[in-house]
Amino acid sequence: MHQTIIHALKSELDAIERVLETYGALSVTLSDAADSPVLEPAPGETPLWPDVVINSLFDAEPDCAGLRAALAEAVGREPEVAVEVLPDQDWTRVWMDEFKPMRFGKGLWICPSWCAPVVPDAVNILLDPGLAFGTGTHPTTALCLKWLDGHAPAGLQVIDYGCGSGILAIAALKLGAAHVCAVDIDPQALLATRNNTLKNIIAETQISTYLAAEAPPVQADLLLANILSGPLVDLATELAAKVRKGGYIVLSGILAEQIEEVVSAYAQLFEIRNIEDEQGWALIEAVRKL
Repeated sequence: MHQTIIHALKSELDAIERVLETYGALSVTLSDAADSPVLEPAPGETPLWPDVVINSLFDAEPDCAGLRAALAEAVGREPEVAVEVLPDQDWTRVWMDEFKPMRFGKGLWICPSWCAPVVPDAVNILLDPGLAFGTGTHPTTALCLKWLDGHAPAGLQVIDYGCGSGILAIAALKLGAAHVCAVDIDPQALLATRNNTLKNIIAETQISTYLAAEAPPVQADLLLANILSGPLVDLATELAAKVRKGGYIVLSGILAEQIEEVVSAYAQLFEIRNIEDEQGWALIEAVRKL
């Protein structure tokens, strides 16, 4: 097995992928070449970094001279192409081994289906990597999971706004929430949430899923919104209306430099109780006061 590594610009990606396919690439994967964060996309979007590292796998060593010439013709320059020989491996197993059980707070765990729980009597959530946003690996999700572990919503009515994979909804239910209303703008997220709920043996009556435009006008004891600062600011009035007086709102998906703007959007109706940060991302905890 051989691997080629190519550094390219976002605008060159389609042309380079076509060349690689012509030369028999078995797979093409992309990664960030310059530590540029990519945030949660809108439905149907495929966000990319400005500078991309393209890794492709070949059964045998490709014709590097021909590949470089074809790439130069396709993108108008000759990108650097590195070739590595890879040992024979079970690549499915390699991918699976990247995902291990993760602990959040004192007793909340996220476990892939192929791993046995580290602590069987802990609160274990069965969740495999998938299409929808949210597996616990991103700091924003980790912040929310740690918050839930420290503030178990026992008996509460909860809204998970921007539910993604359903990870926060499931965590809330595993920690005792009476019911969760899971909301997203992407039908794929609602499908992932329902599927992951079933995997975790949660009763269908405990969770409802809605597209944002179709969500009922209910008020919750706790609203979780792990989305992005722009939508959080734009939706401040709408999200506030979904929280009862004295209820909590937990906002995440916020870069450290965006905290002040988000706080300002919610300060009139909420008392800001706490702000946590992790790896340049922040979580805001507040209580509805009006």
